[in-house]
Amino acid sequence: MTAKFRRVFGQGKPIIAMVHFGALPGSPLYDTAGGIDGLIEGVSKDLDALQRAGVDAVMFGNENDRPYEFSVDTASTATMAYVIGRVRDKIKVPFGVNVLWDPMSSIALGAATGAAFVREIFTGTYASDMGPWTPDAGKAMRYRDRLHRSDMALLYNVSAEFAYSLDQRPLPDRARSAVFSSVPDAILVSGQITGEAASMSDLEAVKKALPNTPVLANTGVKHATVGEILRIADGCIVGSSLKVDGNTWNAVDPDRAAEFMRLARAARGE
Repeated sequence: MTAKFRRVFGQGKPIIAMVHFGALPGSPLYDTAGGIDGLIEGVSKDLDALQRAGVDAVMFGNENDRPYEFSVDTASTATMAYVIGRVRDKIKVPFGVNVLWDPMSSIALGAATGAAFVREIFTGTYASDMGPWTPDAGKAMRYRDRLHRSDMALLYNVSAEFAYSLDQRPLPDRARSAVFSSVPDAILVSGQITGEAASMSDLEAVKKALPNTPVLANTGVKHATVGEILRIADGCIVGSSLKVDGNTWNAVDPDRAAEFMRLARAARGE
């Protein structure tokens, strides 16, 4: 395991829970009536519920900013930084950020807020719902270091949601190549869209190819599957399963979150 990953998450298999922002200023679904105060209230309530449930880390993300962009509006990133700053004193666990689907904005937000880690698509070439998609890992990593945040862990999602990889090498080969060329702190394996599970065969194959690199399930982890996933993976990122009715766009359900963590702890032998 990478030293940076263990420094952030410890020795166990972390459960990283999503704190989904409401739609941000500049995006079509933004709630002008609720405004910034509404965003702060929603983030604060979800953060409190997740920490009471005992999650190992949280990640702030802008999943509601649909349709997604590759170059995110500056107002959106600035608002995320402001809101995270408003709730910063409440955060008791390691936290990360993800500005979909913009590696540079994600790095900037992480640096500005003191985040311990960033998740994004950093490598590959894709045909996507948002158009042709070609991120630049070298540019993003150099930007992180120019901002004096080389300590910030980078979690590479190598199976992009809402997209089809134009690189036809098998997923384990693409993951192995990303580790060789970029030295990420973890590799993430995803399903086709938010809330859909990654294939267990994909997860197993990537972990087999990368025995010394943390490999996490990135989407669609459910109460019924968390035990099986943690048997293979080095942790998971979870959002939809912890929401009211398991719906991505709802608030966190404290009871669902607590039960998920009970199952996760049992799977980890705690």
